[in-house]
Amino acid sequence: MSEHTQGIPLQAMLTKQMIASGDYLLNFGHIPEGILWTLERIEQSMHDTLSRRPDQGDFWIFGYGSLIWNPLLSFAGQQAATLHGWHRSFCLRMIAGRATAERPGRMLALEPGGSTQGIAFRLTEAMADEELLLLWIREMPTGAYQPVWTRIELEDGREVTALVFVAAPDHPLYESDSTVAAIASSIARAEGPMGSNADYVHKLSAALADSGMTDEYIDTLSAHIMF
Repeated sequence: MSEHTQGIPLQAMLTKQMIASGDYLLNFGHIPEGILWTLERIEQSMHDTLSRRPDQGDFWIFGYGSLIWNPLLSFAGQQAATLHGWHRSFCLRMIAGRATAERPGRMLALEPGGSTQGIAFRLTEAMADEELLLLWIREMPTGAYQPVWTRIELEDGREVTALVFVAAPDHPLYESDSTVAAIASSIARAEGPMGSNADYVHKLSAALADSGMTDEYIDTLSAHIMF
């Protein structure tokens, strides 16, 4: 495997500068036409979602994957939080970033049912425009997620409305079988310019443990791909 892919060093740590400069999107240059979104389409998705926001004031972003250990957000506060009605699922086929088209992996999302523990990040309205655009570029290069507004329960007992990126089941990259048995082998093999798919799983499992949280699905998957 070459030292660089599409100009990005292998196993490069995702940074805010990488997203802002456009380098991050270079990881997706080989995705089939029609799946990769343009920056204009990403921005339109953000504006459409913000137009449906049910309340005003500070923004809350619910992080359940890499946002937990690498948020890249300039946030005004954070709290542990629980999202009811959704569970973690590696239900999106991944062919860029931590995988390639030749060695596809799986990308984490949320699907209906159960509950999810994560981290809620608070953004003030003053900082929201810039931060949300960077978040959209990070999360929506292919539109495989559906951004929704939903209620979460904060650690301090309050309920607030948060922005959450869940799986878009009608997307071409969606896979209906996300059981550990179905995905472990492909995740164990997948690797791309942003590192290995397995490393993502292990980092998430460790980050949840460090935050005093558990997810049996993530821990079981991490154990299956340990070696």
